[in-house]
Amino acid sequence: MGSTAILALADGTVFKGKAFGAPKTTTVGEVVFNTSMTGYQEILTDPSYASQIVTLTYPHIGNYGTNDEDVESSAIWAMGLIIRDLSIVSSNFRSTKSLSDFLCEHKKPGIYGIDTRMLTRLIREKGAQNGCLSTDPKMTAEKAVKLAQGFAGIKGMDLAKVVTTDKVYTWTEGTWELGRGYVNTARTEFNVVAYDFGIKRNILRLLADRGCKVTVVPATTPAKDVIKMNPDGVFLSNGPGDPEPCTYAQDAIREFLKKKIPVFGICLGHQ
Repeated sequence: MGSTAILALADGTVFKGKAFGAPKTTTVGEVVFNTSMTGYQEILTDPSYASQIVTLTYPHIGNYGTNDEDVESSAIWAMGLIIRDLSIVSSNFRSTKSLSDFLCEHKKPGIYGIDTRMLTRLIREKGAQNGCLSTDPKMTAEKAVKLAQGFAGIKGMDLAKVVTTDKVYTWTEGTWELGRGYVNTARTEFNVVAYDFGIKRNILRLLADRGCKVTVVPATTPAKDVIKMNPDGVFLSNGPGDPEPCTYAQDAIREFLKKKIPVFGICLGHQ
């Protein structure tokens, strides 16, 4: 941690900072920003950020560390993390490892010490750009720019198929409570089928808190299979990528509407 790192954008803009997270690692993706003051662990593990390199606009990041409970999925889906100041000390009674160690564990690079305000303004004015983030000391600015320009981008990419579950499962876990952790819900008034286009665990927990027995199905599950479950409603989850190629989801939704089954969605599922 602390060796040179490079962030290069497809338009030729290059930022040099310090490396943290996975060493000697190079990734490419769409560079975006998030304005949250906290929740960096949830952001990194949110499947909606698949194939994206995330910039956090809040300047001081990492001060409360990470833990095994606050993840939104089993992996870091973001391709890398860009921050202004990295907290050297992690202080929180729930913390089990530092942010840098968390990134290392998942083989994802990070860069700190760059002007994130300048980067955010550039993205805001020009739109999201493809980029290359490298913690490899041998990486040159010229090569990083070429790698950024070589990334095809997420337009037209069906990333829901990449991040979705490969099997059907039932979710009953509610939200976290101090002294109890995550508590299984005691009441199940509604039978809800949730399509996993990249669903976050906390969305499932909130549904469980409200009395829903949630059955999570893969993104490409045919409507006829869901209709057999006799759902009170169908939930279309958040997820990454371009909704246009998700024709399988569009076909399923048409069938639900024909059967007058309530359908609700967020993020990709709402698009």
